[in-house]
Parts: sequence; structure tokens; C-alpha cells
Amino acid sequence: MSKRAVLEVIALDVEDAVAAQAGGADRLELVTDMAADGLSPAPATVAGIRAAVHIDLRVMLRLADGFAAGDVDRLVRVARDLREAGADQFVLGFLDAGGGVDLAAVERVVRALDGCAWTFHRAIDRAADRDALRKQLADLPGLDTYLTAGAADGVDEGLPTLAAEAARQGEPGYGQQLLVGGGLRLDHVPRLRAAGIEAFHVGGAARPSGWQGPVSAAAVAEWRRVLDGR
Repeated sequence: MSKRAVLEVIALDVEDAVAAQAGGADRLELVTDMAADGLSPAPATVAGIRAAVHIDLRVMLRLADGFAAGDVDRLVRVARDLREAGADQFVLGFLDAGGGVDLAAVERVVRALDGCAWTFHRAIDRAADRDALRKQLADLPGLDTYLTAGAADGVDEGLPTLAAEAARQGEPGYGQQLLVGGGLRLDHVPRLRAAGIEAFHVGGAARPSGWQGPVSAAAVAEWRRVLDGR
């Protein structure tokens, strides 16, 4: 384990954010409406969380369930509103009907981010060709992370793909950090760390009461302990 792993936790509100930070999270993914798998939060929510914690925030840019971009003009407006609220890191990812990256939509939204760091999220796990997607996006400004389970059905199925992609780090299209999430469990961590993966994303695993309950600082602390090898 060469260095401290990044632990990113999904937060819906200030209470979640404060608990995640207290438990040892390095970064938060800010969303709303997990029934739709996470949509863009309100600017006021982002501003409130930014005022309450000091760790990094990545804010979702997504208007509806699924991986289609939808109304790109509105997405651009939402991105600008969120930036005005204090967001300076983002999460996004759009596919076309054939499972290819919707490059036109991604490029338009990224231009509105004006150099902000961003994650391409689990849309990659639904892509028709992961390698082609990575190579199409490789040179877009600000892209530094892929959030992925390695497979649409989650980490259990995706472990071989995650290990293979980690081994290609530094090749064209593989310069971004792998952030593993989607059915991630603590027992996956040793194998992923052994493969060289250094970033982990948890949502429901940080909520003992499920999505109707808040993030637990103790649950986050347990993830921190395991990731640190303690």
C-alpha cells in the first residue's frame, strides 16, 4: 500500500457532509434524489455544505435517471449556477443511444466548467466499448478520475476489469485515477489495493439505516481504518 487511499463518500446534505468528514472522508460526491441514482443538488445545498466542511466536493451534473444528457442547455446553466454556489469540482458522464460516449454533450458541459476538475461517472460501466470511450475523452481538460465498478452489475463482476485497467495506468486514455464504487464492500479492498487502486467511493455502505438515514461517521471511520491497513 504505497500511499493513503482516497475515500469519497456520497452526501445529500450538511448532516451527511459533516459526518463523512468526521469519519475520515477525503472527498464528498454531492447529489440529490438517490431514487434516480443521484441528480444535481440545489445550489443552496452546495453552498451550505461548502460552508460546513473543508474537504473537497465533487458535484453531480445530471438532470434525470439514466445516462442520456437530455437538455444540454439546461445542464450548462446548472453547471454555471453550481459554480457560483462554490462548486469547483464535478461529476458527469453521458452516453448516446448506441452506448458510445456523447462527446458533443460532454464537451459542451466541460467548456462551462472552464478547467474545473471532474469525474466521468459510472456511465463507463454501461458503455459499449470502455477503451474507445477512454481514448475519446483522454484529452478533455479537467478529467482526472473515472468512477467505475468495472461492470454494470457492480464490483463483484467488475474486479478483473478493474485490475486490468489499473495495470494500464499511464497508457493513452488511462492516465486518470480509478475511483472504485458500485456494490463496493470492505472485503473487496485487499484485492483492489493489491492491484494498485488507490481511490474508493461509498454510498449506502456509509449508511447503516439505508438511504432514508444519514451518513454514519463510525461507518466511514471503519472504511478509513480498512483503507489505511489498520
